[in-house]
Amino acid sequence: MFGPNAARIFENNKRHIPGGVVSVNRATDPPVAFQRAKGAYMWDADGGRYIDYHAAFAAHFLGHNDPDVTRAVHEALDQDHSLFGAGTTELEGELAAMICRHVPAVESLQVLNTGSEATYQALRAARAITGRDHVIVMQGGYNGWHNDVACNLMTPLAALGPRQSPGEYKFHAISAGIPETHQHLVHAVNFNDLDSVEFVCKKYPVAALITEPVLQNIGIVPPRAEYLEGLRSLAGHYGFVLVFDEVKTGFRHALGGYSALQSVKPDFAVYGKAVANGYPIAILGGKREYMDYFVHPDAAKRVLLAGTYNAHPVPVAASLATIRKLLDGAVYRHVERLGARMEAGLRKIAPRVAVSRIGSAFCLYFMDHVPVDWHDLAANHDAESDNRLRRRLIESGVYVFPLAAKQWSISAAHTEADIDETLAAIERALA
Repeated sequence: MFGPNAARIFENNKRHIPGGVVSVNRATDPPVAFQRAKGAYMWDADGGRYIDYHAAFAAHFLGHNDPDVTRAVHEALDQDHSLFGAGTTELEGELAAMICRHVPAVESLQVLNTGSEATYQALRAARAITGRDHVIVMQGGYNGWHNDVACNLMTPLAALGPRQSPGEYKFHAISAGIPETHQHLVHAVNFNDLDSVEFVCKKYPVAALITEPVLQNIGIVPPRAEYLEGLRSLAGHYGFVLVFDEVKTGFRHALGGYSALQSVKPDFAVYGKAVANGYPIAILGGKREYMDYFVHPDAAKRVLLAGTYNAHPVPVAASLATIRKLLDGAVYRHVERLGARMEAGLRKIAPRVAVSRIGSAFCLYFMDHVPVDWHDLAANHDAESDNRLRRRLIESGVYVFPLAAKQWSISAAHTEADIDETLAAIERALA
C-alpha cells in the first residue's frame, strides 16, 4: 500500500513530473510506487508483495521478466544490435515473416512503438484509401490518445443521454485540445449494434470503423453472435475500412488474434502489449493492397509512416522470443485452465456477481448479467461495490487496477496456488 517510501517517491517526482506519473492513467487511488516484478508478482517501494492481475494493462501475458524473453534481449545487445536508423535488418524481417505466417488477418505489416501510433496510422491510411473523412468508434471503447479516438470512453449516462438505436452519440472528448471541426468527423455508436453502424453510414461518407473485437477497456464485453461478421458485411456494402484494435485481444486470446478465433478478417489489425510481453512495440498489419499505401507510387496517395524508434532491436527480439513461446499452444492451454479455475471459483463464492471471461482475461460485474455495451454496463453495474472490492484486494496483496469495470489478466506465470489464494482473498473481501 501507500507507505512512507512510496510517499517520498511521489513527492519527489511531482517536483519534475506533472502529477508525479508519466502516463495520466497511472494516477490511481490508492496510489502506489512499484520497485520490481517477477513472474506473477510485484513488490512496492515499502516491501509489499502483490499477486498481479493488472499486468501493465494486460501487456505481461507470460508474466513479468519472463526468462526466455529477457535472455533474447540480452543476446540482441551482446550481438551489438543497435538502432541503425537507416536501411533494414534481419530481425525486423524475421518478425514480420513470423507474424504474417501465423496471423491470418496480416498479409504485410509495419512495426511501430505504441498502439496509439498504430491506430492513428490505420485511420489515416483508411482516409487515403477511401477518399473519405468520417470515422465510427465504439462508445466505451479505447483506441488510443489521438484526436479521432480520444472520446466517448466511460461517459456518464447523464451526459451521454438515453440509448439510441439506431443512432449515434455526441462526441465526448476525453482530452482538451481537440478542434471542434474535427469532432464532427467522429461518430460513436454502441458496441453490438449493427443498426447504428448502418445508420451512420447512410448519413456520412465513412472512411473507417475502428473497434476492439471484444471491448476490453470496460472489462470483457464480448461480441454477440454474428456481430463481427455483420461489421465485415457492412464494410463491404458501404465501402469503409474495417479496423480491429487487437492491442489487448491479439496474442493474448490466440496467436492469430481474436479475429482468427472468429474467422473474421478486418482490413487492418493493430497488435501490441502481449506481442512482446511488455516491451514497447506495436504492429499494424492487414491487406497487402492497403498496406502498400505507405509506399504508394503516387505521392498524392502515399501515406507517411515514419518513426526513429520503429523496430528497435530490443523490443523486436522480445517479440520474437514471446511468439516462439506461444507457437506450441502450451501457454494458451495453461492460462485457459487457470481462467476456468478462477471462473468456477468466482461463480461459487459470488453467485450474484456476473463473470465474463475469455481465456486469461476476465471481469466481475456487480449486476445480474454480462453487459452487451456501455449503456447496459453504466445503467446496471454497481461501480461502488466494484471499487470497494478492488481496494480491499489491493490491501490484502492482490493487485487489480483500482477502477471499476477494468479487466483482470492472468499470465502464464500464475499458478493454481495463486488462483486459490486470490479466490480466498475475494471471498474475504466480499464478506
